[in-house]
Amino acid sequence: MQAQNYKNHTRMVIGFHYVLGGIILLTLILLLTNLYQGIQSTEGILSSIILILLTISVLLVGFYARSFSLKAQDRAIRAEENLRYFVLTGKPLDSSLKIGQIIALRFAPDAELPSLAKKVISENLGNNDIKQLVKDWKEDHHRV
Repeated sequence: MQAQNYKNHTRMVIGFHYVLGGIILLTLILLLTNLYQGIQSTEGILSSIILILLTISVLLVGFYARSFSLKAQDRAIRAEENLRYFVLTGKPLDSSLKIGQIIALRFAPDAELPSLAKKVISENLGNNDIKQLVKDWKEDHHRV
């Protein structure tokens, strides 16, 4: 497996992001076309509407399933990083840190975390800025 760093740490799951997303989008386009043709001929309008609503429901289920699982991961990362920072410094993470900043700080190794966290607080750095400041990248292959 290639060593993880700032340039390659994001992950796109081909089957989910491209194949499934493309299939659902194509289905929606075809169904809208079918609805348009049904309106022209006044046949099959109800079944087209039902199928469009089902496809939109599948899109919403996919969106919410993804967002709910990311929220759970965010909470776990917040707890893990708060514990790690406490073990290293004897103090909890500053409560002014946003979840995105904490998520970005997880890539910092133990030696860099306390000083980087102070810098993030004092300069209110963004997620990408934090990740670019990490010198010795701590890999995370578990978040999808």
